[in-house]
Amino acid sequence: MAIRLSPAKKRSGRIISFAVVAYTLAIGAVALHRTNFSPRTDDAEVFANFIGIAPQVDGPIVRLFVKDNQFVKKGDLLLEIDPRPYEYALKHAQSEKDALEGQIIDRSRVIAAQTSGIAVSQAGSRNADANLKKTEASIDEARAAVGNAQAGLARAEADLAYATSNLHRIEPLLAEKFVTVDQVDQARTQEEMRKQAVEQGRAQLKLSQATLQSMLAQYEQSKAGVDQSREQVQQSMHGVSTLEPLTSQRTGKMSAIETAQYNLTNCRIYAPFDARVTNLTISEGAYAHTGEQIFTLIDTRTWWVIGNYRETQLRNIRPGMPADVYLLSEPSRSLHGTVESIGFGVTPDPDIMGRFGPGLPDLQRTLNWVHLASRFPVRVRIDSPPNGEFRMGESALVIVRNSNHPAVQ
Repeated sequence: MAIRLSPAKKRSGRIISFAVVAYTLAIGAVALHRTNFSPRTDDAEVFANFIGIAPQVDGPIVRLFVKDNQFVKKGDLLLEIDPRPYEYALKHAQSEKDALEGQIIDRSRVIAAQTSGIAVSQAGSRNADANLKKTEASIDEARAAVGNAQAGLARAEADLAYATSNLHRIEPLLAEKFVTVDQVDQARTQEEMRKQAVEQGRAQLKLSQATLQSMLAQYEQSKAGVDQSREQVQQSMHGVSTLEPLTSQRTGKMSAIETAQYNLTNCRIYAPFDARVTNLTISEGAYAHTGEQIFTLIDTRTWWVIGNYRETQLRNIRPGMPADVYLLSEPSRSLHGTVESIGFGVTPDPDIMGRFGPGLPDLQRTLNWVHLASRFPVRVRIDSPPNGEFRMGESALVIVRNSNHPAVQ
């Protein structure tokens, strides 16, 4: 038996139906609007910078100051590698440098002695030059004496010739009584005196010539002495060694010391920033190799959430926009963040584009009728991250808030 409804109930039913449909459409419109203008994604994870701790020197680990998952402050000592081989290397490098400095000091003394020898040789050379000039002056004086002796001999010979001529002229006049005997004796005496003067002049000339020859011989000897002293000066100057071969080694010795000091310093590894130790799988006694990672430090100063958004949502996301972040471990707690950047590239889907490599492109022969929108990573920096445990790789939900649609508190 069919139940008949009154017209009032029918109108009420229609109104309720229309209200439900309108409410549903309104809710859908609001949801669609918020999805477009406040994009969200639950395909997100927490990220942070991290570095692998790898020693810069080889050696056994003698002390390990951290444990796995421990929080460390910047400057905290993490581990220490056996420093003894590097201490020995530093001492050896320093001893090599000290030995070089000792060689430089000894060579400096030798050079000082050689330089003094040069000064002595130069003084001897100057003395020889002075003696040579003195001998040249004596030669000039001896030549002048020879000239004077020759002139004196010529005058004496002229006077003798006159005296002899005068005696020969007046001797015949004595017999005729034109001159006296005394006059003749005076003429004879004058002749004898002139003969003696000539002999003396000849002797003086020979003496002057002998002196000149002696001065000439002495000049040649002095000249030879000058040449010898100059040669000694040249030999002394060539014999002087230099410090350059030794001083040029200083840079290499200092570099060896600095390298040894650098290696010794690297035996102790400190935390470069506030961080969380992770993936620590070694213990004291393990042998560390240069460049081989021992454990990882997660930088706890800055945290990001990387959210993967569909390409259709990127037009409503801009760097600088505020964002709300919810961690899966604490879904009721809202963290505030800021959009820092939007990714510009992802690996093409080989099921759609095929594979690109050497040779010809490898394209798909079948058509994939289901074409999903690509997703691009959006980096959101967490503002004032919590001081408690904040784990890298946590799942998260990210909602980017349009400036016209603030977050709901």
